[in-house]
Amino acid sequence: MLDYPGQLECTGLSSLAAFMCAGTENKLSSLSDLEQQYRALRKYYENCEVVMGNLEITSIEHNRDLSFLRSIREVTGYVLVALNQFEYLPLENLRIVRGTKLYEERYALAIFLNYRKDGNFGLRELGLKNLTEILNGGVYVGQNKFLCFADTIHWQDIVRNPWASNFTLVPTNGSSGCGRCHKSCTGRCWGPTENHCQTLTKTVCAEQCDGRCYGPYVSDCCHRECAGGCSGPKDTDCFACMNFNDSGACVTQCPQTFVYNPTTFQLEHNHNAKYTYGAFCVKKCPHNFVVDSSSCVRACPSSKMEVEENGIKMCKPCTDICPKACDGIGTGSLVSAQTVDSSNIDKFINCTKINGNLIFLVTGIHGDPYHTIAAINPEKLNIFQTVREITGYLNIQSWPENMTDFRVFSNLVTIGGRALYSGLSLLILKQQGITSLQFQSLKQISAGNIYITDNSNLCYYHTVNWTSLFSTPSQKTVIHRNKKAENCTADGMVCNELCSSDGCWGPGPDQCLSCKRFIRGRTCIDSCNLEFREFANGSVCVECDPQCEKMEENMITCYGPGPDHCTKCFHFKDGPNCVEKCPDGLQGANSFIFKYADEDRECHPCHPNCTQGDYVLCTQPSFGLLLYLKIKSLILIARTPLIAAGVIGGLFIIVIVGLTFAVYVRRKSIKKKRALRRFLETELVEPLTPSGTAPNQAQLRILKETELKRVKVLGSGAFGTVYKGIWVPEGETVKIPVAIKILNETTGPKANVDMDHPHLVRLLGVCLSPTIQLVTQLMPHGCLLDYVHEHKDNIGSQLLLNWCVQIAKGMMYLEERRLVHRDLAARNVLVKSPNHVKITDFGLARLLEGDEKEYNLLYSTFSAMPIKWMALECIHYRKFTHQSDVWSYGVTIWELMTFGGKPYDGIPTREIPDLLEKGERLPQPPICTIDVYMVMVKCWMIDADSRPKFKELAAEFSRMARDPQRYLVIQVSKTATSGKKKNSPKHKCFSEDRELCHIDTSHAREELSPVSSLVCVVPVIDPHQNDSSHETTQWQQGNTNTLCSPWSGNFLSFHSCILQKPRVVYVFITTQSQATGNESNYLVRSLDVPNV
Repeated sequence: MLDYPGQLECTGLSSLAAFMCAGTENKLSSLSDLEQQYRALRKYYENCEVVMGNLEITSIEHNRDLSFLRSIREVTGYVLVALNQFEYLPLENLRIVRGTKLYEERYALAIFLNYRKDGNFGLRELGLKNLTEILNGGVYVGQNKFLCFADTIHWQDIVRNPWASNFTLVPTNGSSGCGRCHKSCTGRCWGPTENHCQTLTKTVCAEQCDGRCYGPYVSDCCHRECAGGCSGPKDTDCFACMNFNDSGACVTQCPQTFVYNPTTFQLEHNHNAKYTYGAFCVKKCPHNFVVDSSSCVRACPSSKMEVEENGIKMCKPCTDICPKACDGIGTGSLVSAQTVDSSNIDKFINCTKINGNLIFLVTGIHGDPYHTIAAINPEKLNIFQTVREITGYLNIQSWPENMTDFRVFSNLVTIGGRALYSGLSLLILKQQGITSLQFQSLKQISAGNIYITDNSNLCYYHTVNWTSLFSTPSQKTVIHRNKKAENCTADGMVCNELCSSDGCWGPGPDQCLSCKRFIRGRTCIDSCNLEFREFANGSVCVECDPQCEKMEENMITCYGPGPDHCTKCFHFKDGPNCVEKCPDGLQGANSFIFKYADEDRECHPCHPNCTQGDYVLCTQPSFGLLLYLKIKSLILIARTPLIAAGVIGGLFIIVIVGLTFAVYVRRKSIKKKRALRRFLETELVEPLTPSGTAPNQAQLRILKETELKRVKVLGSGAFGTVYKGIWVPEGETVKIPVAIKILNETTGPKANVDMDHPHLVRLLGVCLSPTIQLVTQLMPHGCLLDYVHEHKDNIGSQLLLNWCVQIAKGMMYLEERRLVHRDLAARNVLVKSPNHVKITDFGLARLLEGDEKEYNLLYSTFSAMPIKWMALECIHYRKFTHQSDVWSYGVTIWELMTFGGKPYDGIPTREIPDLLEKGERLPQPPICTIDVYMVMVKCWMIDADSRPKFKELAAEFSRMARDPQRYLVIQVSKTATSGKKKNSPKHKCFSEDRELCHIDTSHAREELSPVSSLVCVVPVIDPHQNDSSHETTQWQQGNTNTLCSPWSGNFLSFHSCILQKPRVVYVFITTQSQATGNESNYLVRSLDVPNV
């Protein structure tokens, strides 16, 4: 019995009560100290429930306590578990991996190389028992020497995207001491006990369910916004949300900032608006994020700039040129870069904001000979003088030896800490040439800790009030093993006297964190120079506006900032403001503004009648009157309406002509479609009959030879030649593409014209010329044989099984109408579209009349028959029935599964009957599981009545098509067939003492369906008696030389074990499916087991 989420304890959801933590993006990199590596991991994820980023667990020793990982229930990026030695991964509560970022651009879950090469330590069990959803990306679990049970998991139930199944690789991880799943787990488990059974929430659902479910019935479907399963049908019953979690309810989007008011027909501000933060709806974004529209983002897009309104950092569209934002190391265009180096430093030219991180390693500063990267020219580092903000972290582990400070970052104001390096936002390590930091503009470190260590000549660091830069009280500093403070003082490396007690970044008054008295720009001063174009704004000396005129003799130039606080204007005065010139055509509320300057250099408005188009701007008044000079002719003004009318009229005519032409083309297209529908589709009129059964109104058109035109030969065979042609019905102009088959003189038009089925090619008409011509629909993609051969790299398991269903349904329709096809093959199945095939070529079809059960073909006609597609009774006795069509169907399916392979290739046709008599059959295609191959084998049974009906075949393949990857393994087959062909083990039968067929299975390992038991029955056939006596022997387990041992095998071909005297050995094999536990019995002669 399957366990469903509804039977498990529901953890529930809350809007943002879950503790969130930032993920990492170090991949396989780790700290050299494994103790520090473990402590960093614990610090990151202790009490964390939602990882906003990637969960990376690497280089952890076997004796570490990882129980703190049990709190994690959601990861937005990928999960990486590699290079570890612990035995158990305690992620029992992890339910969903969103895969917003993928490891190696493929995997949302990557678990590999978790063992110690020289010991017995390594990962043995995955504790992911509640993992039920991976929204994006595939899975790779491999190269874990001791890992068990991973290959039993039904990963397709967990992975949501169909394409991701191509990247779901879980090979055998190598452990030989693994136990079996508990019997209640039906072969799918994370561990050995009944509490470790895998919970299926997708593949067990009813077809009507949109996504996940908590039971097998239609009423057990989860809400469509649920991810990872649910405990009920409502949006509040989800274990996780597909899109967003709004206070415990899963929603498509968070409440928007503006909503439409249908009463006022306007967008109005929504007081209940929330911002999207990861998969949650929040009322307020975290302090180190910015608001863009209705989302919390790490950085604004390129078309917007970051501003602060009412204490909230927001993204606003730029009114002019935006400050330049550049990608940092490891993000965007530099996603693969590890450090700033000579190959990428030019990407930071003129950057004011770094979206991401800046990292300086020795391979970047001093060059990387392995990758032929030269050392950085120290002058190039001045590029970073334009940087104002780093949204991630600053990591300096190498610096040019001739540079004694970091003055290239003198304009750096903010380190955002949105991404951290092991919890750090500023790291300066082992720089022996550095004497001062000189981050003179640095005002804020929003998140993360400070780590400044082992810089033997660094001073001034101890004077800095670091807490004044932090945004949260949890931020800390780790500063030690630098130059001692007393030694710095002894060497004169102290702060300037104008600096306050907050400290300084280096020598001089421009390196102070704050000033004792006044500050001009970045430099601390004693007092402001009020006489020389300055004013004091508190303790800040501000320069007067450039439009203020410099005053003389102790007169103040300005008394505040801006052009409206000048004592006297340098150029002109417009109202309270000093301006460089008077307004000249500026856009006003309703018109353009023009002004003139008087003798006092004050601006006044011109007369309202003055316009730039007709008159020169006004001069100064003369005798109290304004003077206007007309410069344009009234003739030009008069012509303006005529020109406008001409342009409008021309555009109107062009529109009318265009609409007329469009209507003409559309009407012609509709007329053509109607004609095609009239000739290609059956037009039925519902009759008023008491039974309600429609009469057969199919029509056979007798076509004239003049209506047909042959274009080219498509193919030819024993019964005629097929041409691509054009049919122009008499009295019509429409040209209909058709296929024209010209029959040989010995073949008559025996196709039944009332056959109307979606998967049968309709006969449009017959031309009774000296050579009979059959006209059918022309399929655009040709025959199925050529199609699978040409497109084999693009054909998946779903498409192959769908074709099998469609062909079976078409043949079932023929069987119901007592029509025997007699020439079913992949070449006689046409492709209307990749999702729709039709059976054709009824040149051999024959209707069974009355109670007729079979049809006997004349020997003269039989000589042209396709022997390799025919049943044995057809070859020997020329008897054709619906069951002989089943044999041909099996060969046709074999052609599809081998992507156009030739049956019995290389074997002469005359030898086919003898091979079939001996029990030889076509080999198992590499992509087929034993389930699919057994269906083929049933089609090739000697006894026609033992073969399945087409109705049964259609039902069987329909069932397989609902889970195609379980029955066709196309990805595996390409790998499997790449190796050398292996020989089959030998077998022999003992004829005299009735011993059973002994088959060496020592090489048979790891296939699809285990053989649980085998029974051999030896019938003693007496020609003088009507019945037979049987001797039955049950083979016991334990004999390694027989099939009776627990064994997994894939049956490649079947051979009769024909004994001397009238005895035949029949072998019954009972197979048990690993997925469903169902048993099936198959009757064969003897087995040839592949050498795997």
